[in-house]
Amino acid sequence: MLESEPLGAPVPACRSGSPRLAERLPGLSEPPGLEEALSTLGLEGERAYAQDIFTEVMVCRALPRRALPRTVTPEMRALVVDWLVQVHEYLGLVGDTLYLAVHLLDSYLCACKVRLRRLQLLGVACLFVACKMEECVLPESTSLCLLGAGSFSRAELLRAERRLLSRLDFRLHHPGPLPCLGLQAALAGSNPQELLLATYFLELSLLEAEAAAWEPGRRAAAALSLAHRVLGGTGSGPKLALYSSAELGALERRMARAALRGPAPGRAAVFLKYARPQRQGTSLTAARLLRHHPPGPP
Repeated sequence: MLESEPLGAPVPACRSGSPRLAERLPGLSEPPGLEEALSTLGLEGERAYAQDIFTEVMVCRALPRRALPRTVTPEMRALVVDWLVQVHEYLGLVGDTLYLAVHLLDSYLCACKVRLRRLQLLGVACLFVACKMEECVLPESTSLCLLGAGSFSRAELLRAERRLLSRLDFRLHHPGPLPCLGLQAALAGSNPQELLLATYFLELSLLEAEAAAWEPGRRAAAALSLAHRVLGGTGSGPKLALYSSAELGALERRMARAALRGPAPGRAAVFLKYARPQRQGTSLTAARLLRHHPPGPP
């Protein structure tokens, strides 16, 4: 088992209707190009629900700003997330699975203490549950145990899964920043290169413990804005008037620093993943552009 001790009330996986963003939505009851953006995303048949989709995706609260349990440092958390990125890529899972797995990990860490020796088991349990939410074909639990190099058994994984579901009260739905990025990029008319670079910046943010307290929409907006400016885009970058430059600035700087850090020990998986030809060497391009042409203030 995870041998965890509760810290407080169950943490919902997603709390829709963020007051700060919701109060801005009346002015965006019909964002320009929303129906066309949905068509770009393959949702032509959902135009009647365009505003509902926009609200569901964009208005989702972040997790509470709570410190990690004393037994888990940001570096330890980054090691587990870095390993999850490798497993996720090895198994060929969809992008939403990775983001949901990390969200479940952070949700559990917000609510419970976890013994350090069980942190990897918790990560695998989060990935296993995320697969059941997002994947059409599930990886075998025994395969996940083998990827853990024998550090836990199938029975331990299933017990950890039950503990995770119980502690989160089965509240697993979470739109996450990846759908936010896709919607914002479609609304902004971003080109494929900008979207790929923004996806890289967004995935780098998974390694940051503080990212759990960043609203998914704001994190996606920061990644897209930074990609736009790094590639030489004019103006302050694409935005939906939900976030000011000041709200995006700190996030952009964190993403830029992470991209410049390169394949640091324990944080190399995302950089190496996006350095491959299949992803056009995006991480190498990002580091080069940031070194020689750092973006100005947002």
